[in-house]
Amino acid sequence: MAEKTYDWAAIAKNPKFIELHHKKTAFLFGWWIFSTVYYFLLPIGAAYAPGLFKIQILGRINFGYIFALSQFFVSWGLAMYYAHVANKDFDRLTRELVNELQ
Repeated sequence: MAEKTYDWAAIAKNPKFIELHHKKTAFLFGWWIFSTVYYFLLPIGAAYAPGLFKIQILGRINFGYIFALSQFFVSWGLAMYYAHVANKDFDRLTRELVNELQ
């Protein structure tokens, strides 16, 4: 069985591929910046604003613990949001590109 070969240079110049690549890159770069800043707020905040991170919320649970735990929920939320956008936009653009190439 012979493998099908593709003209990758032509695919890279295809307007649908360029649109898909641009949308996905913009989406991922923006959320990467947000998640990196949010991640580094914990050690920076703990170092430079220890009083804020020592505020008691519930019993022995303080703001620092809540903030650290929130990073898991933010990560899960971002993953679910990415899956939603990928299913709605990126997959549609990919299908259009594949249909055009066949």
